[in-house]
Amino acid sequence: MNKTKRKIFETSMKLFAEKGYDATSIEEITATVGVAKGTLYYHFSSKEEIFNFLVEEGIKLLQNSIDIKTAKFSNYIDKIKAIVLIQIKIVAKYEDLIKILLSQFWGSDTRHQKCQKHILDYVNKIETIVEEGINRGEIKKGNPHVIASEIYGLICSSLVYKTRTKENIDIMKLFKEFESTVIEGLRVK
Repeated sequence: MNKTKRKIFETSMKLFAEKGYDATSIEEITATVGVAKGTLYYHFSSKEEIFNFLVEEGIKLLQNSIDIKTAKFSNYIDKIKAIVLIQIKIVAKYEDLIKILLSQFWGSDTRHQKCQKHILDYVNKIETIVEEGINRGEIKKGNPHVIASEIYGLICSSLVYKTRTKENIDIMKLFKEFESTVIEGLRVK
């Protein structure tokens, strides 16, 4: 991605997270980036295309990180630990992206449905890992869909935690807390 496209991408992400998709205009994006509309339209055909690109790239980043990290482990509890740590890191680094995904999850128009699909595809990836862990006897028996949704919910709780403490997330401290309270609860004893 070239420098201008990256700047449009990052600026749009920040504005969508702060103001919401509907309240952010193309004019505001171009003014904040410092480019002409023609330059923006050279890279993206519409605000909707910017949004779709942002969501797709963000989910791809999360899924690729999960695939790479979980492939290193044979134990399914370790795979879940890797997922939780990656999610906390993503929240810490790409908080605006997570805010956008969560804010656009609810609703029935095309944009909301796309966000729902991307998030649910990601949750399904976690569900597969949970189900395999249950089948191998490494994770307690339970509903894999519910467990995967709870693990994804850690993203939400990380944002709530950050908002409540009004400070940057201490990634390892928060991970250790989730590990001792949530992940250990999944372990077969």
